[in-house]
Amino acid sequence: MRLDDLDRRIVARLLEDARASYAQIGDAVGLSAPAVKRRVDRLREEGVITGFAAVVDPAALGWTTEAFIEIFYNGARSPEETYESVRRHPEVIAAYTVTGEADALIHLRARDIAHLEETLERLRREPKIAQTKTSIVLSRLIGRPTDGPDT
Repeated sequence: MRLDDLDRRIVARLLEDARASYAQIGDAVGLSAPAVKRRVDRLREEGVITGFAAVVDPAALGWTTEAFIEIFYNGARSPEETYESVRRHPEVIAAYTVTGEADALIHLRARDIAHLEETLERLRREPKIAQTKTSIVLSRLIGRPTDGPDT
């Protein structure tokens, strides 16, 4: 699937405000509301737009501690096995396989340091996890809704 400039501009506008009307988006990109709707429908059908969500401040929900955890396994571990071992922990908000010394990197949020410690203890009890290395986030400098180019 190939996106043209108008598709990119529509997606960028939706990333800024997913509640913007088709008319508002059309005004911003130079299309009519029906033309924007057709493009958004196509982008959804093609899987470019996978959904719409409310963006909530985690601190407002009491999740004030954020950390990145490097995971080191005993022996080989497939991405599927890694996924299965971390998905059952609700504090994990993202997980990645990575290059370098660690086998995986997870991003998690917790209520406080005690909750973070409890979560780390649960993670360390997962089969084959030999070691973890934690970096606690002091402040978020950039938080973009997407990491794609040209948005």
